[in-house]
Amino acid sequence: MSTDPYGPSAGHEPGPYDPPNPGPPVPGDYPVADRSPAEVKKVHFTRAAALWTSVIVGLLILIVLLIFIAQNTESAEFAFFGWQWNLPLGVAILLAAVCGGLIASLAGAARLFQLRRAAKKNYKAALR
Repeated sequence: MSTDPYGPSAGHEPGPYDPPNPGPPVPGDYPVADRSPAEVKKVHFTRAAALWTSVIVGLLILIVLLIFIAQNTESAEFAFFGWQWNLPLGVAILLAAVCGGLIASLAGAARLFQLRRAAKKNYKAALR
């Protein structure tokens, strides 16, 4: 009897549906369950995985925001510098949050621009 569990048994002629005899096993050809932890290759986190993760998280946040807007449909009156208008409460709160995020992004962009200019000056001074 053969010791190879994947090859044909002794005294058995291989048929057309039997897999070919693969020959002696090659290290690394075994299933993951038969490998030691040192032999199992780790899957590294890639940019594509990060992109898909961020897309899924973004969609979940969007669903939560849509539910928030759908549940806060009562209209509210707003006044700003003499202008007056009515908006659903959920839309008004979401609009305020988006405007706050844009203001914070502009402040962060200004700080990054300032730091890049300072770094470029220091780099040029170091070359002299």
